[in-house]
Amino acid sequence: MERYPVRMTDVLITIRPATIDDVPLIRQLIAELADYEKLAHAAVATDDDLRAQLFGAHPAAEVLIGEVDGEPAGFALFFHNFSTFLGKRGLYLEDLYVRPAFRGAGLGRHLMAALARIAVQRDCGRFEWSVLDWNQPAIDFYRRLGATGMDEWTVQRLEGAALHALAARDEL
Repeated sequence: MERYPVRMTDVLITIRPATIDDVPLIRQLIAELADYEKLAHAAVATDDDLRAQLFGAHPAAEVLIGEVDGEPAGFALFFHNFSTFLGKRGLYLEDLYVRPAFRGAGLGRHLMAALARIAVQRDCGRFEWSVLDWNQPAIDFYRRLGATGMDEWTVQRLEGAALHALAARDEL
């Protein structure tokens, strides 16, 4: 993956791939995002979890770190999915977060552009993500980038006891 340094007026924005040494930073940024989304109770990932899942033998996701003047200012965590209709993989953005002190400097736009470049370079058919319906500033930001809402779709989830109950059904 490439580095994407961009000079914005008085600040230098750098987008770089995360390394294993960034795990504590990634966990901290996840905690900050969870707090912003009023989901701090759900952010239970540990450094060991992230180290294994992001940098282990079979990484489940990738992370870009955004820096402003060398200071860690945000991140994007993404992975590939697959579209049976397109017959191509897609890029799915799980988390995008810019620390409040750095908002408005263009970091979010540069992270999204870096992800779009990755999607194009990897011949992805789509670049998708979800946004909380109450997060109007994020929705407005995504619309300015050209994203369209998939209003006819709703996210479904199985977790915890419901996930385990379904997995136990119809055992042989």
